[in-house]
Amino acid sequence: MTYMKSLLGAAATLAMTAGISLADPAIIFDLGGKFDKSFNEAAFNGAKKWAAETGGTFKELEMQSEAQREQALRRLAESGANPIVMTGFAFGDVLNQVAPDYPDTRFAIVDMVVEQPNVKSIVFTEQEGSYLVGMLAAMASKTGTVGFIGGMDIPLIRRFGCGYAQGVKAVNPDAKIIQNMTGTTPAAWNDPVKGAELTAAQISQGADVIFAAAGGTGIGVLQAAADGGILSIGVDSNQNHLHPGKVLTSMLKRVDVAVYNAFKEGENLAAGLSVLDLKADGVGYALDDNNAALLTQDMQDTVNAAAGKIKAGELTVHDFMSDNACPVE
Repeated sequence: MTYMKSLLGAAATLAMTAGISLADPAIIFDLGGKFDKSFNEAAFNGAKKWAAETGGTFKELEMQSEAQREQALRRLAESGANPIVMTGFAFGDVLNQVAPDYPDTRFAIVDMVVEQPNVKSIVFTEQEGSYLVGMLAAMASKTGTVGFIGGMDIPLIRRFGCGYAQGVKAVNPDAKIIQNMTGTTPAAWNDPVKGAELTAAQISQGADVIFAAAGGTGIGVLQAAADGGILSIGVDSNQNHLHPGKVLTSMLKRVDVAVYNAFKEGENLAAGLSVLDLKADGVGYALDDNNAALLTQDMQDTVNAAAGKIKAGELTVHDFMSDNACPVE
């Protein structure tokens, strides 16, 4: 598919049709697509919520390749879209170059800090939410061995894995934690086959609960875990429904809230840093009818008590990205 077809394709992906306000907000999804059932889809849900509540319209673009980032940003800015929201750290360098050329346009980027006067940087304390699901994994495990499968091997995903490991060890200091990353390129976000292979390998090593923080790749992890008779943990969006009764929980990362809030602020989007932590309900764990039978009241009470301590500042979960190191393995 050519870039122009991507830009102006089915259902007017960028909504460049007559009668639509030039000040429509816009969102660009990272590789993996808006229906990855995880990170990008959470962002899409936030945009849809804003549209449903306001009756407004928004422009959207799904990335087809790394080479499109700068062109996509510039085309949207020149089309009058405002604000423009990007999902993913990989937009950071490009945004740093593009933002100064459009001083009247407001930009928001999720998972990266870009210090420009017209950019809002939105980050999350993934380690806090991962700590909570790590505790649940340790309480649910019967073998004492749990797993973690990340997507692209970057510090951000290591932050998930480190927070998870801390939560596991808080419950069971003797637990074994197997960690694998899917790859070192953006393709690692959308490789469910590799995710399934890594899951099978971890199951063979005794893992009976596996946390996937891997975007679309995680779909393969959850499927392989269900097929292998073990529990999985979803990420970003609530993925409990994908395999009811077989997904222990999902580590919620409220990218939907980030996008919704940015769209709501509109052309008055405030620049600067926004941190969505556990206290702000930016991260957490999912409990619904699909996993209620898996989480006993004791498990919920234990993890909720820990969450309360984190919110109160009585418990600090180490952030891997603060020193590129994790205090537990």
